Amino acid sequence: MMQAHSGQNASPLLAVRDVSVVFGGIVALNGISFDMKKGQILGLIGPNGAGKTTLFNCLSRLYQPSKGDILLEGDSILTRPPHRIAEIGIGRTFQNVALFPNLSVLDNVRVGAHSRTNSDIVSDSLRLPWVRNGEKAMNRRVEEILGYLELNDVAHTVVSGLPFGTQKRVELARALATEPKILLLDEPAGGLNHEEVYILGDLIRKIRDDRGITVLLVEHHMGLVMSIADHVVALNFGRKLAEGTPTEVQNDPDVIKAYLGSKDQ
Repeated sequence: MMQAHSGQNASPLLAVRDVSVVFGGIVALNGISFDMKKGQILGLIGPNGAGKTTLFNCLSRLYQPSKGDILLEGDSILTRPPHRIAEIGIGRTFQNVALFPNLSVLDNVRVGAHSRTNSDIVSDSLRLPWVRNGEKAMNRRVEEILGYLELNDVAHTVVSGLPFGTQKRVELARALATEPKILLLDEPAGGLNHEEVYILGDLIRKIRDDRGITVLLVEHHMGLVMSIADHVVALNFGRKLAEGTPTEVQNDPDVIKAYLGSKDQ
């Protein structure tokens, strides 16, 4: 049986179409297009200032493209405000961990799960039966994710007291609690040691395989990207430099040229 992430002929889950972003005359992105297939791990790479974060922020609706479109399952996401992006199946983590530092691990993950509930303030205050049932289901989902990411032991610990690597896992748990179709990971290897990066790579693959989640990875750590990505898109100065398998992109003369002098990995 063919695995989901190898189906090359299916229509894309996510389509980036001729996306440009201009900030006060500075062209941050210039006509970027690529497709993401369901079940794929796609690595987005490029030197500093290449436009990776700008594109990432367009995908999570923090930025509005100056032109172009971004389609999820054929529908444009650009009409949605950032706080309505989780409900269509886009979850993300941040380069600098964006957790609630004074809340427990459990409560941080519950925040993610809440973005997928349909309750409103009146129903909540009246404790209507459907709200209670929804809350039970949400709590079950949160418990399952904490177990899956081996966070049960620290569930009631305040996040600010945890090691950085564990905080990154909590952020991943919160993103998973939104039940994403696509998981946007922003520099997940930042601040991790070699062993932690290796474990992270296995975890990202496991999430894709176990949960059928498509992953878009923005990452400086070339070793991580090239070891787990099925497909790589390289940017430089806001343009698409190359696209293909990790091997194709690594051997692309333009990519090699762009990275000369910045081979810190």
